Amino acid sequence: MASLYIKDPRTAALANELAALLNRSKTEVVREALEKRKAELSKPLTGQAYLDWLEDWRKRTPLPGMKGPPADKAFYDWLSGDADL
Repeated sequence: MASLYIKDPRTAALANELAALLNRSKTEVVREALEKRKAELSKPLTGQAYLDWLEDWRKRTPLPGMKGPPADKAFYDWLSGDADL
């Protein structure tokens, strides 16, 4: 038999309170909470939810700064093989 020991007193108290409010066992309320959260995370993001997620991700993951000197016409000419050597 598998067991789950909740070491955090606040979390254990919340599980007890919710179980008492719903007249269910702690196992049931924890299982339902975990299943609900898993279902939320498993849903594909679409529409505005996806745009919100993307905006949040971009804020948390900024692009790296520029490195080296700025590219100029001579650089692009060199890349394309048109540079006068």
